[in-house]
Amino acid sequence: MLIGGSDTVYCKLLMSTLAGVALEWFVSLPDEHITTFDQFTTLFREQYLINRAPPRISYDVFGIKQYQGESLKEFLNRFGVQVVRLKPTDEAMTVHAFTKGMLPGPFSESLLRFYTKTFSEIRRRALAHIAADDRVIEKYGFVDPVRPRAKGRPHPMRVHEATTKKKGSGK
Repeated sequence: MLIGGSDTVYCKLLMSTLAGVALEWFVSLPDEHITTFDQFTTLFREQYLINRAPPRISYDVFGIKQYQGESLKEFLNRFGVQVVRLKPTDEAMTVHAFTKGMLPGPFSESLLRFYTKTFSEIRRRALAHIAADDRVIEKYGFVDPVRPRAKGRPHPMRVHEATTKKKGSGK
């Protein structure tokens, strides 16, 4: 028994609740090393304290970037969740972080042209932009116009095309 004294009931409880690396750590302790449950909690915290994520600060909103292919709606939701978690105090900083994190596009250009002062105003404008995009998709089936491919090197011949051409036609 790892835990001595009257806390042997806790030992059985711990054995049934710990799993993986934590269970291996617990089993590796010498017999009667832990005498109370309070001692166990102290040792456990010391062992796994380094695994805790550092506290986030409000400037971490600048690390939130829009992924390639991520829609404005998805980015707005993800950014909003992080703003709620971080609770930044400076509204101008939040607005600036959002505009810096966006990929170039029509909405980001409109934010640069017409400055917004609050994140709620950005959210309102973004929702209007998303609704307009949805209407365009409904009507035309796409959002952005399809750009033609740039002229580059010629496409390679297919096997069938190469075999059906007459020999010596290039002379």
